[in-house]
Amino acid sequence: MDVQPSVVEQELQLKLVLSPERSIPVPARLSYGSHDPYAVHITFHLDTGSPVTWVFARELLVEGTFRPCGQGDVRIWPTREGRQSVLCLALTSPGGDALLEAPLPTVASWLERCHRLVPPGSELGVLDLEGSLAALLA
Repeated sequence: MDVQPSVVEQELQLKLVLSPERSIPVPARLSYGSHDPYAVHITFHLDTGSPVTWVFARELLVEGTFRPCGQGDVRIWPTREGRQSVLCLALTSPGGDALLEAPLPTVASWLERCHRLVPPGSELGVLDLEGSLAALLA
């Protein structure tokens, strides 16, 4: 019996911060699957017609909801914008830098669902290492 991996997704509206006074909305999708239990995927639906996906550690996103973390390409920290709690994501690539703001309660709720799917510390148990190795060597 072949069991399909479980996936937890969340559509949300981010803000791309252009300056302290100006931002533009960016629709995005958070995705987490038991087939890749250490990683989260965030896909940005841009006006270019081709979505852009970033992949980074689930643990980094979890830590970033509580305190500034990350270095290099992905940095995450919580803050407040007026009365709203937001999660800032600073992304750096050869194509440029982006500062995005996500609604922190939405991200935190999604992470809770991810933790119900694969509890922290149990990631190795959901990986099919033997099956993956057999497929690689076939």
